[in-house]
Amino acid sequence: MTPLKANEIKLMEKAGQLAAETLHYVSQFVKPGITTNELDTIVHEYTLSKGAQSAPLGYHGYPKSICTSLNDCICHGVPDNTALKEGDIINIDVTTIKDGFHGDTSRTFMVGEVSESAKRIVDVAYQAMWEGLEQVHPNNKTGDIGFAINKFVTRKGYYAVKEIGGHGIGQTFHGEPFVPSHGKKGKGDILRPWTCITVEPMINETPAALKELPVENSSIKYYLTGDGTLSAQFEHTVLITDEGYQVLTLWDY
Repeated sequence: MTPLKANEIKLMEKAGQLAAETLHYVSQFVKPGITTNELDTIVHEYTLSKGAQSAPLGYHGYPKSICTSLNDCICHGVPDNTALKEGDIINIDVTTIKDGFHGDTSRTFMVGEVSESAKRIVDVAYQAMWEGLEQVHPNNKTGDIGFAINKFVTRKGYYAVKEIGGHGIGQTFHGEPFVPSHGKKGKGDILRPWTCITVEPMINETPAALKELPVENSSIKYYLTGDGTLSAQFEHTVLITDEGYQVLTLWDY
């Protein structure tokens, strides 16, 4: 990826901040009874009100403004008329385009009172994201990120999804490099200063092979755990600096 110029960094900061604000805004509506379609409409209208666009809408035919991945859905869940229930967990993935630049972030929410096992996988997924972020340094490798995530997740008794991961981001939604949630130290693509990536580990309860399913009228796929067990994910967009990293999509957890 080409390093960002100073003015482009400012635009990435604004896009990331708006994505974070949007995710925070929709969080107040995550309650039993609301449908994922209603959450999608809330985000869509809020984004437009801020003079921005929702990047997923129309992306390779994807039909909605957000991804809503519920319980055993690993990622790319499509909003529909499903109502949230007490005890569910749901990842809401928001990507905002503001002045031509993308901010991409997600978090897994707990709906009402959830089981201890649900609380634990959500907490481990959140911590796993930070384990990966701590490896974001100039001239480190993507494998350093993946190694740290996988080591942490494995020690906690969970399984990092290997097939799907983070990506480069900027004026494009998805670019190089691929940012895995497993890997070897010192291997993979180099992390170049003044470029942006996402770190977004997806954590499963078991090692069951994932299921890949098509999103209707789209080239996008969505993914489920192979045995119906839970999956959780968190994601931030991060700027690689000359000394470390700057999270561009920071929100309170």
